[in-house]
Amino acid sequence: MTKVHESVESMWMDYMKAIEEDVSTTKKSYTAWHFCNNEKDADELAELVLRGIKRATASMHMLYEYENEDVPKVGNHSIITDWDGAAKCIIKTTNIDIVPFKDVSEEFAATEGEGDGSLEYWRKGHWKFFTEEAEELGLQYDENLLVVCEEFEVVYE
Repeated sequence: MTKVHESVESMWMDYMKAIEEDVSTTKKSYTAWHFCNNEKDADELAELVLRGIKRATASMHMLYEYENEDVPKVGNHSIITDWDGAAKCIIKTTNIDIVPFKDVSEEFAATEGEGDGSLEYWRKGHWKFFTEEAEELGLQYDENLLVVCEEFEVVYE
């Protein structure tokens, strides 16, 4: 196991101990991942989570279908890593809304905490990211396609 993976597993073990759960019998599980598709943004967004500024994230709904993965659910745990895979914190999903891109709210954009927190900033950045992500998969993206709007809280650092 690499050092990066050890930090993820170590953080999960420490979290289980902190909440007085036995890692061998708990029904809790986690996924580990980083934000974005580049090192600069991945590391910056992880830092925004640690500072309490970023409390939400958005993803393309069709990506879950394409990759045959489950859409996040309230109560899910995720270990947020930096670009290199080192564990930064554990988040717990508190709310999920699935809405067309064009209907993402100003409130959600502010909760996501990126840039100036405006809906305009959110739309510009996410339109670029989602269209690039869709193109890589040979898919088309438009403003009517669904976005998974996930709100979360940090439960362990």
